[in-house]
Amino acid sequence: MPNHFPLQGSGSGIYAMNVALELVNAGHEVMVIVPEHQPVNDYPFETRTILFTDPDTTGQQNAQLDFNFPCFTTHPKSNTTFAELSDEQMEAYVQAWRTAITAAVSDFQPDVIHAHHVWVTPYAASETGVPYVITCHGTDLIGFAECPKYRDLALTGATGAHKIIAISRQVKTDVAKTYGLPDENIPLIWNGFGVDHFKLIPDADKPTVLAEHNLPNSDAPMISFVGKFTELKCIDVLLRAAAIYEKRIPGVMTLLAGDGQLWDEMHALRDELGLRGVHFLGHQTQDVVARIHNAADVAVVPSRFEAFGLVAVEALACGTPVVATNVGGLPDFINDEVGALVPAKDPDALAAALISELEQNTKQTKGPYANQYAYKSFTWKSQVAMMIDLYEAAAR
Repeated sequence: MPNHFPLQGSGSGIYAMNVALELVNAGHEVMVIVPEHQPVNDYPFETRTILFTDPDTTGQQNAQLDFNFPCFTTHPKSNTTFAELSDEQMEAYVQAWRTAITAAVSDFQPDVIHAHHVWVTPYAASETGVPYVITCHGTDLIGFAECPKYRDLALTGATGAHKIIAISRQVKTDVAKTYGLPDENIPLIWNGFGVDHFKLIPDADKPTVLAEHNLPNSDAPMISFVGKFTELKCIDVLLRAAAIYEKRIPGVMTLLAGDGQLWDEMHALRDELGLRGVHFLGHQTQDVVARIHNAADVAVVPSRFEAFGLVAVEALACGTPVVATNVGGLPDFINDEVGALVPAKDPDALAAALISELEQNTKQTKGPYANQYAYKSFTWKSQVAMMIDLYEAAAR
């Protein structure tokens, strides 16, 4: 299972980690290959790393490549993008994946390869003779549009795959159009969430969670946001919405968990808008995120694009309604029974929806159903069972 990003810090990384864990729980053998700055070996499945240079670490001796691992947008561990790589760096990157996947096939002798992103890893998989499936995570579609020199590699990987898993209806439509594939080659399998992390947590009440983050206790409503600080996540729109709802709801708090290239810019915007209830918590583990969602009265996903929107499902699993934008995969599962949908890049509409959820106290009315809804349709166990069917068909 090769993935272009580490197993922590990005949606596809968390996805790959959870699929691997669920496969192991089901009795299968898994090897994961990821880029990292240091070797990774603390998972219950074999993990191999392609070591890249960490620009924040001096004297790093073990890097195989003298640049940081590239991304489609950004990652907490890298701001390097695929578009920025020189031709020589791109060649070295592709060759590193070819070498790693070829060695893994020789040593591990897999029945099937599950590559993440329609990008370089399936291209490398196509050369091995081992059947493979791909998950399209959505950002790879952005890469295809913005990085022309990678398109031949992506198309080679796409056309040789047994199937390409789409994580939402929008992604399914875009995969068919982008790679010229028939509908039957693009099964829809939604993302899942980690039931060990995202659940109802009795002791994750508001006073306790606020104290855990050194914030003053308050009975005022609380909004949670989780995501990378990138343009796609539209944190600026959320902050402009906060300038509206802070005037309507005294003391309301907005807790933002995440990090990224816009960290300083968003701090500056908060100060410029004079927001009193907005608190930046930085990158947090899944367990901490789950506690934040449990304590929140409503979660918000203001993105201008989300291929699926796993953070929204995770909040629902914690019994918290979600206000999200009507883009990408979010309309597949966010509705009036579990939250609300609003237009993207519209702070007035976002503020109005959040005010409505808070004033109607939908944490109490929608929250219990949201938890049941998430557990009924979006656990990794149910999603991976469908993937196993694909693996078996590909191996046959």
